[in-house]
Amino acid sequence: MPEFSFDALRRYPDVEADNLFAVDASDRLILDEASVDVAAAGTGEVVVIGDHFGALTLGAAAIHGATQLRVHQDPLSGELALAHNAIAFGLDDVFTTHEQLDESLLAGARVVLLQLPRSLTALDEIAGAIARFADPDVVVIAGGRLKHMSIAMNDILGRHFADVRASLGRQKSRVILARTPQPGPPAYPVREFHDELGLWICAHGATFAGTKLDIGTRYLLSFLREMKPDAVTAVDLGSGSGILASALATARPGLAILATDESAAAVASTRATAEANGLAITVARDDGLSNQPDACADLIVLNPPFHAGSAVHPGVALKLFDEAARVLKPGGELWTVFNSHLTYRPALVRSVGETRQAGRNAKFTVTVSTKA
Repeated sequence: MPEFSFDALRRYPDVEADNLFAVDASDRLILDEASVDVAAAGTGEVVVIGDHFGALTLGAAAIHGATQLRVHQDPLSGELALAHNAIAFGLDDVFTTHEQLDESLLAGARVVLLQLPRSLTALDEIAGAIARFADPDVVVIAGGRLKHMSIAMNDILGRHFADVRASLGRQKSRVILARTPQPGPPAYPVREFHDELGLWICAHGATFAGTKLDIGTRYLLSFLREMKPDAVTAVDLGSGSGILASALATARPGLAILATDESAAAVASTRATAEANGLAITVARDDGLSNQPDACADLIVLNPPFHAGSAVHPGVALKLFDEAARVLKPGGELWTVFNSHLTYRPALVRSVGETRQAGRNAKFTVTVSTKA
C-alpha cells in the first residue's frame, strides 16, 4: 500500500475540479494542534466530526497512531470519499462510521477533532451532543478557514463548554479548543408550525434553511397542482427538512413518495417532519439516487444546490439532473427551481429532455423537464 499523503487524497465520488480540493490548511492545523492529545488517547477514544474527505481521520491514524476512530460526516459524499481514500492507503480498518450524533459515536470520547460547520445551528447541535455524551475530560479541537469562522462560534461552544479558547491563526486557518463540558438536554430537532402549509416542519442543526420555508421552495410549491397529475410515484430529491415531500403527501394522499438526501441531518429532519404530520413517506440517505433503479419514478421535484462545499460550482446540480434522468420513467417529469441567473435549462435539456419554463419571478425560475 502507498505511504499516506495528504496530496493523494481525492474528493470522489463528490465533484472533482481544478478549484476543488480534498484537503486544506485547517485539516493540517487541527492535526498539529491535536498531536499530543491524540497520542495520549486510548483505543477508541478519538472521535472525528465533519471530516470533509478523510484528511482528519486518516491523518490521525497514519500520523498520530489513533486506532478505532469513530467518525460522523453529515454528507454521504464525504463518508464515501473517506472510504475510498482509506482503501487506497490500506487504512480502511482504523475507523467506523456513525450516521447520528449520538451516544454510540461519542461515549467515552476524550479527543474530538472537528471541522467547524458553517452553520451555527449545526455547531450548536454538535457541541451539545459532545457535552452530553463524551468523557468529562474531553478536549475538542475545532478548526476551520478564517473566512468561514466568526466570534459567534466561540459563543456557541461557550454554551456547552466552560473553557473555550482560540489558537493563533496559520495559513488563514484557526483552531478553537474547548474543554470542561456542561451537558444539557437535547435541543434538536426543533420544529415550527407553518400556517400557509398546514404542516409542522422539523429540522436538525445542519439542515438547509432549518424550519423555515425558503423562498425557492415556496415558489416551486405554487406549481404543485400542475406537477404530473397522473403520477403514481414521486421523489423529493434533496429533501432537506421534507417540505416538498410533505406538501406532496398532503395534497395527494395516494402518491407513493420517496424523499432522499445525502445529508444525515436532512434525512433525520425529513423523517421527523413526516412523523410530526402523520404522513407516510419513505426516507433514504443516498448519494443522489444511486440506490434507485432506472425508470422507476413518474415525478421528481428538486431545489438543487448551486455550490460544492463553500465553492460556487454547478457540478452538484448537474449530477442530480443526470440522476433524475436515469430514474424517471418515459414521460416522467422533473420539476426544478433555481436562481434565474443560473443557466441550467440547456443542461436539463441535455440530461432529461424537452424543458419548458413553467414560471419565473424576480429571483427564481421553475422548469419542467419531460423524459423522452
